[in-house]
Amino acid sequence: MAKELVARDGSSKKKVLVTSVIFMGLSHMIWLKQYVKGAFFALIEILMLIFSPKIVTAIKNLITLGDPHPELPIKQRDNSLFMMIDGFIVLALIFVFVLIYIISVRSALKEYKSYCTNGRFESNKNVISNLADNAFPVVGLIPMIILVLFLVVVPLLFSAAVAFTDYSSPDHIAPNNTINWVGLENFKALFGGDATWTGAFGRVAVWTVVWAFFATLTCYAGGMVMAVIFNESKLKITPMFRSICILPYAVPTVVTMLVWQNLLNGSFGTINRTLIALGLMDSSTVIPWLSDPSFAKFTCILINLWAGFPYFMLLTMGTMTSINPDIFEAAKIDGANSVQTFFHITLPNIVYQTAPLIIMSFTHNINNFGAIFFLTGGNPKVADSTVTYAKGTDIIVTWIYNLTINMQKYNYAAVLAVCIFIVLAPFAIWNFKNTKSFKDGEM
Repeated sequence: MAKELVARDGSSKKKVLVTSVIFMGLSHMIWLKQYVKGAFFALIEILMLIFSPKIVTAIKNLITLGDPHPELPIKQRDNSLFMMIDGFIVLALIFVFVLIYIISVRSALKEYKSYCTNGRFESNKNVISNLADNAFPVVGLIPMIILVLFLVVVPLLFSAAVAFTDYSSPDHIAPNNTINWVGLENFKALFGGDATWTGAFGRVAVWTVVWAFFATLTCYAGGMVMAVIFNESKLKITPMFRSICILPYAVPTVVTMLVWQNLLNGSFGTINRTLIALGLMDSSTVIPWLSDPSFAKFTCILINLWAGFPYFMLLTMGTMTSINPDIFEAAKIDGANSVQTFFHITLPNIVYQTAPLIIMSFTHNINNFGAIFFLTGGNPKVADSTVTYAKGTDIIVTWIYNLTINMQKYNYAAVLAVCIFIVLAPFAIWNFKNTKSFKDGEM
């Protein structure tokens, strides 16, 4: 049959293309005499055909998410969650299969092109030898690809898919009850369909952005100020104060926030009791550090400043060492004072070098669960907290926690998670694309 390819014309190329499309590896075995490679590709398609009934069943279950059978014991009922997970795993396998199918077709066309150039077929021995030479990077990447696909992509798809279902308590919790696809109903409820939920979402979303902005700004500014002070100070005890300032960053967030929660307690907190003992206020006018919604938000930003400025202090001090000292000497000769030197030399250089980290710090603070949850727990409660579980200082990520753990409103929590992903993904992609390793392929 291979003699039919001697003409090396368009019809021969069409034969190779059509045969490789009809069945994986068929062109390699029939036309190109590459039996090992052809058998490998054919084996993959045969396995897919063998398991095709299970694949079809999994996709069907993903579409229907099962049928309710209240007459059956719970363990024998259709579990919509398992059906959804199995369906996405099967879709991932189909995606991999399609990629391999495309690779097999391109491989056949490549081998045909080589045949047209050299006038001979590559022997199976050479094929195996070339595979051994080129397989190492592929073999090394396969485990990583599998892990990313099944431990990252599939869970992400599952989490996003929940946003389009009615997975919530009390009527749609598997396996006791089935879960149904509801389309965009959850999005409509949060974005205008239900006044209570829409109001809670708007309030929490605005506070999340405000929190992230001021948490980043205060920590960055505070760290920079402390770095400049320590850099300009000539005292011998400066290293000791620098070490003391690092302590808040060195202690785990959960510990520091819980300590501050007790210190700022309105009734028996150490701070208020100390102020009362000093006569600065009485027990009827205590400062509502964590009990007033507006004051609690201010407290969150203030305590986060205390816990977060050491990171930016260290970052700024490291950046300042890279600035050429000759620039400062020239500015001093020209008559610039310390303030002018800071605003015209130090600040521009620091901001230029740390701008990507500022952006990533902003995205981190949007999801800064620990700083809010362990300090206030999202409290105090506000008017709609009973219905929505969105409390006064909750940011979106802590609200998601409340919706899943306390209310079992997994569908609404998934909608919020999708919103966070849509907002944060562009920041992460932009930041990564502007790194030297992405642009130049090296660190």
